[in-house]
Amino acid sequence: MSPGDGKDKLSIIRGKWEKNKVKFDDKSEEAVIEVSFNPTEYSIDKNNVFSEASIPGLGSPIIQFNRGNVKTLSLELLLDTYTEGKGEDLKKKYIERLEKLIELDGDLHAPPPCKVLWGNLEFVGVLESLRKRYILFKDDGIPVRARVTLSFKEYIPVEIQVKQSPQSSPDRVKRYLVKEGDSLWQISHEAYGEPDCWRFIAEANNIDNPRFLEIGREIVIPPLSEK
Repeated sequence: MSPGDGKDKLSIIRGKWEKNKVKFDDKSEEAVIEVSFNPTEYSIDKNNVFSEASIPGLGSPIIQFNRGNVKTLSLELLLDTYTEGKGEDLKKKYIERLEKLIELDGDLHAPPPCKVLWGNLEFVGVLESLRKRYILFKDDGIPVRARVTLSFKEYIPVEIQVKQSPQSSPDRVKRYLVKEGDSLWQISHEAYGEPDCWRFIAEANNIDNPRFLEIGREIVIPPLSEK
């Protein structure tokens, strides 16, 4: 993509908080950073965190989901003022503006939110890391070309995450009818997401031997708030 193609270029928009919501003004020249050349690639990474719970009598631990990790966007940009023929100071045109995205905002007391837009890519997050490598200079030492590596962490409001991940509430008393093959560890995992809370269920139901559950018995699963 050559300079001057305008709307097809990747842009990074600096946002701000308004009434606990993130606002972006893509019409503001001050807020929008439009790159010289589009990246040749970018990567988006997402992973989950699991833990192992050792259960007496089992040959291997139970894998327990703890939480999802934040999604990250990584890309490298070629920034250039030499090709455009102006030879402007690259630091003033691009670098200083990018550095403000990773610095603390005086009003927010944190780095500002950002939105990365290019084609069907729309990524909202905060700039986690910024690496600059200057590769071309004018005779007076002013940099006119650089490769910049950026990594963004995704931002999703809590209320949206809750709506996207509906879960059973662990703060209410429940009743469960024991079926063949059930175990306290499995019931605990399904009720609380933590198999090692089986002792809590055993105490609430006066179960002395956790290896034996009477089929057809109704047991109480108390709220975690009583732990």
